[in-house]
Amino acid sequence: MSHLPVAPAYPQAVLFDLLTALLDSWTVWNRAAGSEAAGRAWRAEYLRRTYGCGAYQPYEHLVQEAASAVGLPASGPAALEAGWDELPAWDGARELLRALRPHCRLAVVTNCSARLGRRAAALLGVDWDVVVTSEEAGYYKPDPRPYELALARLQVQPSEAAFVAGSGYDMFGTSKVGLRTYWHNRVGLTLPEGAAQPELESPRLEAALPWLQRFNAA
Repeated sequence: MSHLPVAPAYPQAVLFDLLTALLDSWTVWNRAAGSEAAGRAWRAEYLRRTYGCGAYQPYEHLVQEAASAVGLPASGPAALEAGWDELPAWDGARELLRALRPHCRLAVVTNCSARLGRRAAALLGVDWDVVVTSEEAGYYKPDPRPYELALARLQVQPSEAAFVAGSGYDMFGTSKVGLRTYWHNRVGLTLPEGAAQPELESPRLEAALPWLQRFNAA
C-alpha cells in the first residue's frame, strides 16, 4: 500500500527574537567588554534591567547603566554600538528564513531601540513583513504587548503564528499571549524559574524547520 506524502502545514506567520535567536550578539558584547566573563556579567545585568523594567526606558541608557553597574568603563557601550553592524547570524539562521519566506509571513519582536533594532534586522537580508521593537511597543518583553503588536500588524491570531525565542524569559510572554514557542537555546541557558516550557528546545536552528512544517498538522 502506497502512502501519499504529507503536505507541509506551516503557520501563517513566524515571529523571531532577534538578538539571541537569529544573531550572535553574545560575541559582540564580549568583544566590547574585553572578555567573555566581563561580557556575560554585563549582559546578565542588562537583561535583568530590561526584563524587570516593563515600560520602555531608552535601550542605550539601560546598556550604559548595566555596564557601569558591573564596573565597565564607558568605552564598553561605545564599542558595542561601533560593532553593531557586525552582529553575525547564527549558523542556519539565513537558511531557515529563506526556507520559510515562500510559506509564512516573517516578523521580528526584539528588546531594542527602533534605531538599533532595524539596523540589526537588516543584517539578515530578509524582507521582513513586520519589525517590532520594545521602543515602538512601549514595553520590553516579556510583557505581552510587543508580541501582541506584531500579531496585530501581521493581522494573524496567536494560534496562527509561531515564535522562535532566544531567551527563556520569552516564555513568560509567549505563554500569556498563546504563541507556541521554539527555544533556540544556543548558549545553554537555564529556563527561568516559573517560565512555561517551550514546545521544543534545541541548541541549533535546524530542528525549527520540520517543527514549523508540521505546525498545523492534524
